[in-house]
Amino acid sequence: MIKKFAAVLAIATVGAWIDPAPAATAPLTQSVSTLNRAGAQFALQAAMHSATQLGAPCAIAVVDREGSLMAFDRFDNVRAGSPDLALGKARTSALLERPSEETENNINSGRTAFATAGFMALRGGMPLKIGDTVVGAIGVAGIKKENDVRIATDAAAAFSKEAMGH
Repeated sequence: MIKKFAAVLAIATVGAWIDPAPAATAPLTQSVSTLNRAGAQFALQAAMHSATQLGAPCAIAVVDREGSLMAFDRFDNVRAGSPDLALGKARTSALLERPSEETENNINSGRTAFATAGFMALRGGMPLKIGDTVVGAIGVAGIKKENDVRIATDAAAAFSKEAMGH
C-alpha cells in the first residue's frame, strides 16, 4: 500500500512540473526562407560554369534546406559513384548548415559520431546562404577534392551575391 501511494505521489509530482497547455501567446509556426527552383538552377549553372573553367568534370547536386534534391547535372564520363557523393555532400551541408569539409575535419579529429549518423564526410558540400540564413546547399563530386571545394565555393558565392541583389 505504501509503495502504491509513493508511485501515485511521484506521478502527481512529475505531472505538476509539466504544463500541459502551451502559452497562448507563443506562435505555433515560423516562417523560413528556402531555395526555390530558380535559385537551384542558378546555383547549378554557376557550378557548371566554374567546373568548365577548371576543366574539372563532376557531378553537381543542389538541395533545399531540408536536403531534398532540387537540381542535378553531371558531365559526361564522370565516375559512377559521383552523383551519389554529390548528393550526400549537399545534404550534409544543408542539414548541418556548414561546409561538408568541417564534417570531414571533425571525423579526422576523432568525432566519429558524424560518420555513424549517415552524414557524408567528404569535402565539396557548401551551404547556399542569403545573408546568414542557409536556404539550401550544393554538393560537387569529381576527381580532385580541391576542385570539388572550389566549384562548390564559387557557386555558393555567386548564389549569395545574386540573392542579395549583387
